[in-house]
Amino acid sequence: MFAEVRDSLWRTPRELPSKYFYDARGSELFERITELPEYYPTRAEREILLDRADDVARLTQACTLVELGAGSAMKTRILLDALTRVHSSGVAYVPVDVSDEFLAATARSLGAEYPSLNVRPVVADMTEPFALPEGLHQPTLFAFLGSTIGNFPIDDAIELLRRVRELAREDDRLLLGTDLHKDRATLEAAYNDAAGVTADFNRNVLRVVNAELGADFVPERFGHRAIYNEADRRIEMYLDAIGDQVVHIPDAPPLVLHDGEGIRTELSHKYDREAVAALLGAAGFAIEEWYTDAGGRFGLSLSRPTV
Repeated sequence: MFAEVRDSLWRTPRELPSKYFYDARGSELFERITELPEYYPTRAEREILLDRADDVARLTQACTLVELGAGSAMKTRILLDALTRVHSSGVAYVPVDVSDEFLAATARSLGAEYPSLNVRPVVADMTEPFALPEGLHQPTLFAFLGSTIGNFPIDDAIELLRRVRELAREDDRLLLGTDLHKDRATLEAAYNDAAGVTADFNRNVLRVVNAELGADFVPERFGHRAIYNEADRRIEMYLDAIGDQVVHIPDAPPLVLHDGEGIRTELSHKYDREAVAALLGAAGFAIEEWYTDAGGRFGLSLSRPTV
């Protein structure tokens, strides 16, 4: 973590990897974000899943569901219900997440709700190579929901999906959630909620760096900013220094920040079907089915591995 934070903070523009939002507190804050009135992606994706989960289960015949960045797995329950309607027993769920505390709580909750479900959690950073548990039944449905793929630069997104492709067999499938391009007002409102939950979530990355690396960021001295970059079709989220300040991280040079200087903490790319097809194609997948919500705000693609 140290090398990654050091390299990102001292480059231009200054950055912090968005994966460091997610300690237990960050995961809980994001769950609150998904319930906000301005934040439409979760509701739109849930609408699609409620409408199409049985189709996905029927088409894939999946016995194992592997979910990347599982979090609390709220929407995943819709898929699990559909899979268990196709297979009354023997279904396995493999949540993959970097937050071990949050993942353990999710595993306990799902184990209680689905007594016959084989829950096999994997604590891993999905941006790095990881292995699946042995003995899983095939075929497998890999799910990467919530448009989390949009948080990665395009080359990194392709690399992550290629990693999934390396794990996938010929009869496996990938269900990918992607937020779709739309008007600036709707997009910027989703990342600048009136209650300030997203701002608190944004500042949590500083709390994580403090806890993990012994840094002395003062989160309250940073303002939240999220803007839509129309040219690159992406939301860009920043923490802007409030006043001049010097931040210390053990074994690193002092970080000198001037008033108003920003640290970019997240990118959230927005897509259309053609862009999703190109992304998947570069990673070794081809779209079989394309689903959207009634408002055309969000897309779910079901894809298969190519040769």
